[in-house]
Amino acid sequence: MVTSVEEYLRTSFPDLDREYRDGELVERSLPDYPHSRTQAILGSTFAALRDRFPLFTCIGLRLKLRARLILIADVCAFLGSEPCSVPETPPLVAIEILSQDDRMAAVREKLEEYRAWGVQHVWLVDPYQRRLYTCDAGLAEVGSFRVPELDLDITPAEIFE
Repeated sequence: MVTSVEEYLRTSFPDLDREYRDGELVERSLPDYPHSRTQAILGSTFAALRDRFPLFTCIGLRLKLRARLILIADVCAFLGSEPCSVPETPPLVAIEILSQDDRMAAVREKLEEYRAWGVQHVWLVDPYQRRLYTCDAGLAEVGSFRVPELDLDITPAEIFE
């Protein structure tokens, strides 16, 4: 069944919010404890910078990348002005956190969509293997996440206890 963007944006789902791709509702993986804890730690890390920067941190926010594509970032941070309810401009940072049942091909596609939209820092966190990846021209494992605009460097020790 094809759903309009307007209908999708009016819908609240009883379990986990869904993404929207060309009229289709796309289910997301259910987060477990490692996913949720990683999401909370990263969200808190960015929220703590609010006293130094005009930074707006969001968890599980719908992002309108184009007319018929709305994705949900696990964590994102906007620099400058507060975003609207469904932002149509890219955040400074978009972070995806792997769940155990995620398909890597779908995750990579989502990361590439963020990159093509103009997100400057696109990250992937694997809480099970305790690895960090950036998405520039493909995925690359990194030793830490760096955001020069915020003078921020996040190491695995700060994310994984």
